[in-house]
Amino acid sequence: MKTKILFLGLVLSLFTISCNKDERDNSTITAEEASMNAKIDIANDDVSDIVDGEFVATMDNNVSGKSNEVSETSLPPCVTITRTPAFGTAITPGTLVTKTIDFGTTGCPMPNGNILKGKIIMSFTFNPGAASHTINYEFLNFYHNALKLDGNKSFTRTMSVATASSPSHPVVVMNMDMTVTFPNGNVLERVGTRTREIIAGFNTPNVFLDNVYQVTGNWTTTFPNTTVQTSTITTPLNVKMSCISVNKPLLVSGVITFVRNNNPATLDYGNGDCDNLAVFTINGNSYNVTIGN
Repeated sequence: MKTKILFLGLVLSLFTISCNKDERDNSTITAEEASMNAKIDIANDDVSDIVDGEFVATMDNNVSGKSNEVSETSLPPCVTITRTPAFGTAITPGTLVTKTIDFGTTGCPMPNGNILKGKIIMSFTFNPGAASHTINYEFLNFYHNALKLDGNKSFTRTMSVATASSPSHPVVVMNMDMTVTFPNGNVLERVGTRTREIIAGFNTPNVFLDNVYQVTGNWTTTFPNTTVQTSTITTPLNVKMSCISVNKPLLVSGVITFVRNNNPATLDYGNGDCDNLAVFTINGNSYNVTIGN
């Protein structure tokens, strides 16, 4: 009888410890989860670069859909692009354009080292004279490295008003409503907005390595255990295209603040160096995390 009581006590103790651990894990974000968030951010930026590049190519040349400008979105030969109306057909204003960007099924290496598979299907109305454009896109069996992306996204592209210190340049507001599946089967849902604009290099269209983008925004992420966390870019993120030449992630500085159950944490992308690290800080403790691939 004493043995049974001791055994029951041990089981209850383990159950209590397990529950407390789950509660603790759910109440604050971990370094691993911060790294997962960073990988989604990189995927979002890559996809938006590609879609924006294909939009600009159509606006620059509505027959071939190919821009004469060198671009950070120059796609490798493993990518196949089809269009409706078909390439070779001049597009008239007001026409709905659909472009399918097919990265194949075996893995297509991009200039920045990320591996893409599957398709991105984008659509927009061809109105070259419009002050604002909305581009919609969706994923079909699409993978960014090992992450599977699903759902719909759109962005609104406008040109800023020129000032004495800044020429008119594109400002892109991305609306996100998507799910991301990780290799271990975990599914994260993300809803929110990211605003991205070029802050350097726009006046040299034939040189993309000098381009620097600034990103702001906020979103919510729902984890597999239904925990919801908010993410806010509290110091604008900088995306530096020159990092492509050293095959490193393009996010190089800025801070994202996470809040879960009123517990804050931050992810600091650094001082502008092309590396693969960010610093995650919670409860006064800091940890290096890997952000790419």
